[in-house]
Amino acid sequence: MAVAGRVTAVLPLVGAVATAAALTGAAFLTVAHAGCEPGRFVQHDGVVEYVGGCVEDLPTVPAKAENIRYDVKP
Repeated sequence: MAVAGRVTAVLPLVGAVATAAALTGAAFLTVAHAGCEPGRFVQHDGVVEYVGGCVEDLPTVPAKAENIRYDVKP
């Protein structure tokens, strides 16, 4: 009876570790087969810019919303 209690207590932990390992493996495979070269950060005129990689045309400053109450400065 004590062995069944231990197995019941350890089974969720084993399932969680197996799920984490499977998701980590899937993430590594996804990144490995993404098909793009890694980008790099370049600094010029006091501004840091991300150059290269798979990310293109990201806005640098969010557009100002019309329905905000307070002035938010990034």
